Amino acid sequence: MADGRIVRGLDLVEPAPSVVSIGFFDGVHRGHQTIVHRAVRAAADLGVRSVVVTFDRHPMEVVNPGSQPRLLMTLARRARTLAEQGTDLVVVMPFDDALRHLSPEEFVDHVLVEPLQARRVVVGANFRFGHRAAGSVATLADLGSTRGFTSEGVTLREVDGTVISSTEIRAAVDAGDVELAARMLGRPPLVDGIVVRGDQRAALGFPTANLQVSRRVVVPARGIYAGAFGLPDGASHPCVTSVGVNPTFGGQDLRIEAHLLDFSGDLYGREAAVDFRHRLRDEERFDSVAALVERIAADAAEARRLLRG
Repeated sequence: MADGRIVRGLDLVEPAPSVVSIGFFDGVHRGHQTIVHRAVRAAADLGVRSVVVTFDRHPMEVVNPGSQPRLLMTLARRARTLAEQGTDLVVVMPFDDALRHLSPEEFVDHVLVEPLQARRVVVGANFRFGHRAAGSVATLADLGSTRGFTSEGVTLREVDGTVISSTEIRAAVDAGDVELAARMLGRPPLVDGIVVRGDQRAALGFPTANLQVSRRVVVPARGIYAGAFGLPDGASHPCVTSVGVNPTFGGQDLRIEAHLLDFSGDLYGREAAVDFRHRLRDEERFDSVAALVERIAADAAEARRLLRG
């Protein structure tokens, strides 16, 4: 988190009047973006800074360990994406047992008022806070009236009649419906990881970059996808990505293997991100290596066509 707009913990924040948006913001989807953009505009109108407060782990990891969902983004990706929404500052707070047990009044005082001097608080209409999620948008309004801030609960956005939520996006990614996920996110779903050595089958004519990703991050359903392979320097390469176990070769472990189109070079050990723009087909087991190679070539051609479009 080298971005100077991102800090870990409220103790590193200089107290100053702020408009605050707060939430876990997994995926930073279109609904989350609306909340943050609303806060940024309000801060500009008031002539104060805009601050996004998020958390270092999913609250359910503390409230009910083992029940937390797999995430749409790593923490680093989420913080960077929030910073890209135009806010002045992103604060990543530790969600721990002490925070969990704060009453709504204590949460407002210790998080919003004392360190951030909130003048306005912008959240989603379904925002809950405080011990046992006792606080709501109405609670914020009541507490703000005696603490010098106003509040706004932003109406949830919809796509195709479905309310956009991190839960719905996870379900779409799980099902391999990456285009629906993209409509909700406002960009293609992706995974971050490190390029590691695979089975060394470059002799097939289609060398792949094998991405090792966190088990805590949701990945698309097994299948073949067209998308882009991004590197930290901003370079992006079209790719065909297999999410699966290589059944033709008797594989058992799930792998994410990206064949970069029109690229050659050594990527081992490098950080990378693969996004998923189109689902080409299900994973298949082929009777021969020749049949597999023929199908991969067809996948590459179809990916080029779709990505050009």
